[in-house]
Amino acid sequence: MKLKATLSLLQAIIGFSLPVQTTSGLVVGHAASDAFEVSEYLGVPYAVPPIGSLRFQPPVRYTGNGTHNATTFGPSCIQPPVAPPTNDTNHAPPQDLGVPPSATAAFASEVYPANEDCLTLNIWTKPQIGEEKKAVLVWVYGGAYVSGSTRLPTYRGQFIAEQTDVVVVSINYRVNIFGFPGNPTTPANLGLRDLRMSIEWVRDNIKLFGGDPERITLFGQSAGAGMVDFYSFAYPDDPIVSGFIEMSATIYGFPALTEAETNDRWFHVTNLIGCGNATSDDLDAVTNCMMRKTVDEILAGYDPASVPITPSPYGPVIDNELVFSSYMNRTAARGGYLIGNTENEAGLFKLLQAPQNESYWTDFNNRLYTCANIFRIKQSVAQGNPAWRYRYFGDFPNLVLTTTPPSGAYHTAELGPLFDTVNQSLLASTPAEVSVGIYLRNAWSSFAKDPQRGLDSFWPRYSENGTERTLARIGFHNKTVSLAPGNMYDNVCRWSYDGVSAPAPLPYIHSS
Repeated sequence: MKLKATLSLLQAIIGFSLPVQTTSGLVVGHAASDAFEVSEYLGVPYAVPPIGSLRFQPPVRYTGNGTHNATTFGPSCIQPPVAPPTNDTNHAPPQDLGVPPSATAAFASEVYPANEDCLTLNIWTKPQIGEEKKAVLVWVYGGAYVSGSTRLPTYRGQFIAEQTDVVVVSINYRVNIFGFPGNPTTPANLGLRDLRMSIEWVRDNIKLFGGDPERITLFGQSAGAGMVDFYSFAYPDDPIVSGFIEMSATIYGFPALTEAETNDRWFHVTNLIGCGNATSDDLDAVTNCMMRKTVDEILAGYDPASVPITPSPYGPVIDNELVFSSYMNRTAARGGYLIGNTENEAGLFKLLQAPQNESYWTDFNNRLYTCANIFRIKQSVAQGNPAWRYRYFGDFPNLVLTTTPPSGAYHTAELGPLFDTVNQSLLASTPAEVSVGIYLRNAWSSFAKDPQRGLDSFWPRYSENGTERTLARIGFHNKTVSLAPGNMYDNVCRWSYDGVSAPAPLPYIHSS
């Protein structure tokens, strides 16, 4: 208690966080903006910069004795070029969706500096009050394994740390060809290996920031949720973490890629850049050529047309070391699992893909999210892990993407309320929206504090009897939460899943 009182007094007097001696060196942070009592440490290196001979290689642990000015975010990992606008109406999204001005304000984002030297993490903590050893939430961003960064304003963790007595960490990992290159001459799944190394850093250092290394939970959305799920199977015997929150993706909805297709993609890029292709006599020479190219040269030959949002051409690939050729009989890490999706994931993708009819988008929501999720939840329960299921319905005026048709609770719609970072410049959050955000933060942090039982006071865990009221409908009809039967939305499920191939229709069984 004396330590807490001292920390609180120092925080009040000097207004910035105390330096912390870590395995990466002395880290000097500052007070978080708009959350003065929260200490913020930004851009802390956890791996050696993957440049030069380390490009397209697994991460190497960073250790040092120097001092890091941890007051600004590190660079984003390399992002792909954006495909130029097109007038081809056969491939362009429809232009009459009714995008309101508030959507432009809410989702406008500056261009952030990107660099291969990007393997850093960020920490938000409030050690002067609450538990001596706080549960830790580690954020893993999405972006279709193609893009993503901890720098996005939506992902700032200071408000979760301020309001819920947990430590929040966000990590950068390599994406696109730099994180999932598909190169047959070098190890695969570099982005997933980055995630592992960042978790090892958290395990070794988080106690110094007031965190509990025995209570670490991964939480991710979209491809970030996919990373969390792949991680749970990649490191089942030593996961380090004890909780897994998977928001809007599982390995069953978005399965692993095959080695052959990722190799084809790698050689497609190497050929465009002038480094050779799969028919080259010396594939190591192709790799060496790619190592010598500048980032700009690689991006110039990146061929944006071959990098759609869905399906993503990048991501975890079967290597039978971390990612496997079958998941039906594989055991995931022991721990608690919180899995769910939004009511209308397609509401975002309608802006990103070619026009489709509504039956296509209904199938999209059911096949890739609702039904894939329940398959994963049932597997978790069968393996003896507690699992909770939610469905997010929040549809709030300052987050509306489209009006014709309404975007509803679209893919990513819950992130602003969860992080308490919704843009307020044109429209303020409604009271219902504020309540939903508070509920999300409290539920997610309670899960992190005890992934085995922490959500029991919020809603019941999923049971094999899907008729029990174990589905949390968050934001349903503007209510904070209401409970429904666990299988309420599963009558549409007609696909089989294996985690390594696209969902397949189940055979029709005639009932007499």
